[in-house]
Amino acid sequence: MREHLQHYINGAWTPSEGGKRHEVINPATEEACAAITLGSQADVDKAVAAAKAAFPAFAATSVEERKALLERILAEYKKRIPDFAKVISEEMGAPISFAGTAQVGAGIGYILGTLEALEGFEWEAPVPGANARFVHEPIGVVAAITPWNWPLNQICAKIAPCIAAGNTVVLKPSEECPSNAVIMAEVMHAAGVPAGVFNLVQGDGPGVGVALTVHPDVDMVSFTGSTRAGIQIAKNAADTVKRVHQELGGKSPNLVLEDADFAATLPGTLQGIVANTGQSCIAPTRILVPKSRKEEAETFVKNYFAAVKVGSPEEEGMHIGPVVNKAQWSKVQSLIDTSIAEGASLLEGGPGLPDNVNRGYYIRPTVFSDVTPDMTIFREETFGPVATITTYDGIEDGIELANRTAYGLSAVVTGDVETAKGIVGRLRAGLVAVNQWGGVKGGAFGGYKQSGNGREGGIYGLRDFMEVKTIAGA
Repeated sequence: MREHLQHYINGAWTPSEGGKRHEVINPATEEACAAITLGSQADVDKAVAAAKAAFPAFAATSVEERKALLERILAEYKKRIPDFAKVISEEMGAPISFAGTAQVGAGIGYILGTLEALEGFEWEAPVPGANARFVHEPIGVVAAITPWNWPLNQICAKIAPCIAAGNTVVLKPSEECPSNAVIMAEVMHAAGVPAGVFNLVQGDGPGVGVALTVHPDVDMVSFTGSTRAGIQIAKNAADTVKRVHQELGGKSPNLVLEDADFAATLPGTLQGIVANTGQSCIAPTRILVPKSRKEEAETFVKNYFAAVKVGSPEEEGMHIGPVVNKAQWSKVQSLIDTSIAEGASLLEGGPGLPDNVNRGYYIRPTVFSDVTPDMTIFREETFGPVATITTYDGIEDGIELANRTAYGLSAVVTGDVETAKGIVGRLRAGLVAVNQWGGVKGGAFGGYKQSGNGREGGIYGLRDFMEVKTIAGA
């Protein structure tokens, strides 16, 4: 069993002061695979002090220096791809093939997108009609709080623009999948990141998370996680009026158009429901289809999900693994049971473990039809390989159903691209994809409504980790 019992503070591995041992459970075996120390207030204070002390010198570095540093980080990151893949697969259940490509690759994408955003970025610009100019400056000490479902994706989405902008960082990764953050700290060290610029404190939300969000010397909190936790973080941060930057929950629609060629276009969007065992905040789980094509859609989606294989994360292949932990497994099972009780038609899958496993937090790939907007599963984020089919009368009804959610992180349109052009602007979501489900390198990722505020990635992500100053008369 791996043991990572120290935090990375001020350029060195540092023992915890009063922290508590925490074992990480492999969701495929239900056995411990790693151990960390959940940090204390003293650990947080030490890390924030290091970041604060390092900020003036790092903020004064040139853009060229920071760009070169990011390039060294990327080079060291690539050397550790097999190590990253192994620990992500063991700790959150992603099959090793998926962990080594999509999971690790997502982090690379954010670093590359930030490097590209630095090219030609306007750090200064004139104020129109005035003897003044706008100047972009680093914001200060950033607390980055990241989730377990796409761990490197979110670590790099925050760390890369922080470094590029000249900020210093204290990272608190999820205690469910912490070892990849340890390797990331080793990457930062090997790349020559100055002491105090990057700090890692392991911990949970009620401990280290709260300590960071209320800390008076933290200038910004960037959080990815649930809407419930995001609301509490915003409240915690209010007393010190720090910037709060959040990417929260989602309940994405897949608006299937009347003219859609199911065989040509639906697989690319259905894949977003099962990829990562459904543990993606942009999974387009609410499939909205015209009433005239209901039976055809039911057959197609049922057959697609019936063909999805479930298996061990240790094995190479295109199968899916377990969900991250027992609590998540129980939540998905509860939503499946509730959907049946509320009258949804079960087409595929259902409650309980798949037939080929007898332990682990595995979910049957599941499809429901006849799902109506008043049902729990239409409203609540599932975070498992579970799809729902809802019918609509005419495109206006379809658009209304797509937007009938408290969330607005992403949306999908499946069908003719020319037809979709008249619809994408009417969907209330920060990311709208046509005949696919993911974002793009350098794009702006973030949500409307209760899916958060602020953006990550590319130019807009870089801007969100900066202050804008107006200088007049000089």
